Parts: sequence; structure tokens; C-alpha cells
Amino acid sequence: SSSGASVVAIDNKIEQAMDLVKSHLMYAVREEVEVLKEQIKELIEKNSQLEQENTLLKTLASPEQLAQFQA
Repeated sequence: SSSGASVVAIDNKIEQAMDLVKSHLMYAVREEVEVLKEQIKELIEKNSQLEQENTLLKTLASPEQLAQFQA
């Protein structure tokens, strides 16, 4: 019966180790998600700015210049 108890003890230690690994992974993933969310926010803002600049440049461009871009 002592071997049965030791198997249970080993199983418990394995489960604890797996829980610890899971906790560390989840923390790392959450951190990465926050970084990516911030990068997405910055890219959306930059894209919006570039779209506004593009619209302005198109309004200021001559018909010949616009024709070059469409070609």
C-alpha cells in the first residue's frame, strides 16, 4: 500500500507542477496580449493619420499626378 501512496504523491506533485507551468504560461500570454493590444492601438492611430494625409494629398494633387497614381 505504500507504493500506492507514493504513486498518489507523485501524481499530486505532477499536478502541482503542471498548475505552476499553466500559471506562468497564462501570465506570459496575458502580458503579450497587452503589448499586442497597445501595438494595435498605435497602428490604428497611425493608419488613421496616414489616411487623412492621403486624402489631403489627393485633393491637392493635379489631375496629371492623380493619373500617374492610377496607372
